[in-house]
Amino acid sequence: MIEWDTIAAIATPRGEGGVGIVRVSGSLAIPIACQIFRSPRRVSPAELPTHTLHYGHVVQAASDEVIDEVMLGIMRAPRSYTAEDVVEFNCHGGVVPLKGVLELTLKAGARLAAPGEFTKRAFLNGRLDLAQAEAVVDLIRSKTDLTRQIAIDQLSGRLSQVINGLNDRLANLLAEVEASIDFPEEELDFMGLTVMQQTAQGILDDLDRLIATASDGRLLREGISIAILGRPNVGKSSLLNTLLQEDRAIVTEIPGTTRDAIEAPLNLAGVPLKLIDTAGIHQTADIVEQQGVARSKAYLDRADLLLIMFDSSRSLTEEDRELLHAAKSRKSILILNKIDLPIVTTPVELHTDAPHKPTIQISLLDGKGIEELKSAVRQELLEGDAIWGDSPIITNVRHHEALRRGRLALGHAIESLAQQMPPDLVAVDLRSSLDCLGEIVGKTTTEDILGRIFSQFCVGK
Repeated sequence: MIEWDTIAAIATPRGEGGVGIVRVSGSLAIPIACQIFRSPRRVSPAELPTHTLHYGHVVQAASDEVIDEVMLGIMRAPRSYTAEDVVEFNCHGGVVPLKGVLELTLKAGARLAAPGEFTKRAFLNGRLDLAQAEAVVDLIRSKTDLTRQIAIDQLSGRLSQVINGLNDRLANLLAEVEASIDFPEEELDFMGLTVMQQTAQGILDDLDRLIATASDGRLLREGISIAILGRPNVGKSSLLNTLLQEDRAIVTEIPGTTRDAIEAPLNLAGVPLKLIDTAGIHQTADIVEQQGVARSKAYLDRADLLLIMFDSSRSLTEEDRELLHAAKSRKSILILNKIDLPIVTTPVELHTDAPHKPTIQISLLDGKGIEELKSAVRQELLEGDAIWGDSPIITNVRHHEALRRGRLALGHAIESLAQQMPPDLVAVDLRSSLDCLGEIVGKTTTEDILGRIFSQFCVGK
């Protein structure tokens, strides 16, 4: 059941601040403002024009007690975030005044909004489709300019336009197939079998291109973990500090200084990263160091990218060769540090054990090779030009799953066409593919799906 009663919530984070907002949406929003807002000009909120801001006080009507000095915003339907009447009380940003104003709105006839309910109403009222609604929470949670821009693009409808275009092409193809079922004896100008196959294959190719962006999209949405691995004193902690441009890890010449993993966030060209400085991998009798080495080895399987460091001024050891062996099956970059010293180990020697792996020579003492390393990291993690191009990118797991199921159903339809199966079977698969794509923008959905999506939102949005 969809409830269309009036909802209210505090729309700003908890704690002290310059301004806090209590948002009210629904048919009673303006009547509630009339009950609790007092203007020095004695003008009723019902008389105020839409999209205007007005000075006054929120007052407890029964006692004339002033709860807070506020600015009242009026936004009349349908030109509001929810496409309903909305009022916003811009209060002083403290817990007590905000709570007081919210309680008055609830006593006047509103109820407390559920998480994401304002955005859910924007979707149900047709102001946003489901993909755009999900972009709202992506925008709130964005950690870099790049992830912010991707969320803005999706909020503006860029992904929805592509999905709707694919939907239209699928619907047209389905209409041709169903027409051939309904009017088999009629001399109508149906799309030929070959053209149907070509049309379906074209849609499938476009789906594949969209699905291919999901790997990069997941990394951008969830963040990318990069583990720095190597023997003691090859420069792992120094590299972490250099990339972060701060002294995050303790650096000494004493082996075993880093005994546990140190994690730190980094924004690299708009890509959110989590850098992990690990303990040096080596044989040790120290029980604490043994625990650190064990944790370092665990990152060989867990991290999205390995930065494996070596000391170019020393010969390779057995521990070095074990790391090179591990690099073969993992996404990794080999780093030869200390090229400011006489070179003993070269990239050629590393490639003997780990061929074709990108290798960067650096000197953390004078900063040589750091920019080349950053470029290699970005290229290794984000394959292709999808993120930097004009096409939308799939960052949402739900979207990826719907696309995958839609592609599978369309593939079955193409196989049925190739084998000249009855058109009824082709139509079933095309309809299934169409429904899967419709889930992304909300053309086909359920209350359970909506509940799971909007439960991720904060209250007040």
